[in-house]
Amino acid sequence: MTYPLYWRDQSVMDWTATVLASAPEAIVLDESAFFPGGGGQPADVGQLEWAGVFTRIEGVSAAGLVPAEGDPLPAIGTVVHARLDDVRRRQLMRTHSGLHVVCGVVYRDFGALVTGSNMEPLLGRMDFNLTDVPSGFKADLERAVNEEITRDRAILARVVTREDAMVDPDVMRTAQHLIPPEVEEIRIIDVDGLDRQADAGTHVASTRQIGEVRIAKVENKGRGFRRVRISLPA
Repeated sequence: MTYPLYWRDQSVMDWTATVLASAPEAIVLDESAFFPGGGGQPADVGQLEWAGVFTRIEGVSAAGLVPAEGDPLPAIGTVVHARLDDVRRRQLMRTHSGLHVVCGVVYRDFGALVTGSNMEPLLGRMDFNLTDVPSGFKADLERAVNEEITRDRAILARVVTREDAMVDPDVMRTAQHLIPPEVEEIRIIDVDGLDRQADAGTHVASTRQIGEVRIAKVENKGRGFRRVRISLPA
């Protein structure tokens, strides 16, 4: 099995690892910082290098890292230098953390739960079970979100058992049915004093690192649901 380095240190962008399996469909390393995707955050991309040879990694599947078609494959037992597309990863980290700040503000001010989310670098959306919004909601939300960002709140990660997570109402900001039943350990992302919820993705270390967040659009998705779209400057 591959040890997920991003659980221990989300800032790791390059590292050395040993190849455990190697095939055109997937490469498996003993340790990997490639986020496999999930919770609306896409998988990382990057490359592997050994002895002057490079293989592009175009994503992550259930089987392992997905090499670019036609690129050379490292042999089992090879020690490789792995590297993420660090610009893309940092943009995703900022975006994901920005969505958590939005979530924290909406939960604090309206008591609404998250029903879904998705993101690309510097663009994201979050869905809420929010029936009514007051006049000026979009502008007021943007102002409140950016006020929280400037507070430079720490963003911390920890892992708890599923049992402990399910009995903590502050953790379950995301509808519980979105967490697969086979998941026994749940990683918690805590935006200190604002938002705490189950999340397996990658994040910056503090809200100030997110930068300014724009509320690009608020959409009525019908039957008491609202979709909030955000954008971040490069």
